[in-house]
Amino acid sequence: MDKLDDLRTQIKNDPENKPFTDKGWEPIYMVDARARVLIIGQAPGAKTQEMKGVFHDQSGVRLRSWLGVDEAMFYESGLIAVLPMDFYFPGHGKQGDLPPRPEFYQKWHPQFLEAMPHVELVILVGMYAQNVYLKPNAFKTITENVLHYKMFLPHYFPLIHPSPRNQVWMSRHPEFAEVILPDLKKHVQKILNT
Repeated sequence: MDKLDDLRTQIKNDPENKPFTDKGWEPIYMVDARARVLIIGQAPGAKTQEMKGVFHDQSGVRLRSWLGVDEAMFYESGLIAVLPMDFYFPGHGKQGDLPPRPEFYQKWHPQFLEAMPHVELVILVGMYAQNVYLKPNAFKTITENVLHYKMFLPHYFPLIHPSPRNQVWMSRHPEFAEVILPDLKKHVQKILNT
């Protein structure tokens, strides 16, 4: 059994994840030892948990467009990985989904990062990932992180979530589509094509 398969077994058998395993839920992530680009997001939503895969929705269509990749490159090449801050749907709260468990990433992310030694760019989608991975240089808002993305290059690239709900945010910040997304695409394409 290779390290990544072993990690999946460990996650499913971890007592902290027993309630999810007992429901028949699979941990949701997409990793490959060959990965060159890693996307770190929040946690699976209810639909994602049900579908047992990452970004099989309108957000995924938009994200692939932002990266300049098709479905084959995203899902089949092994060059792109997706690692949420929690691998299970955390449940519903008063104002949307509950946040990922704060201690979860500390236990599992280092092991996955070690198993993916070729990652050159980590795309941080959302505030939870940015607060953790951009410390101590993270700004107080996701807007500031995204607009000041060059501060975090060449290793990190902060992004808003590609949800259609962020269309209003994008309209308020035209530089995102005009400058930031073309630069993201350029960085991703350079890594994937070398």
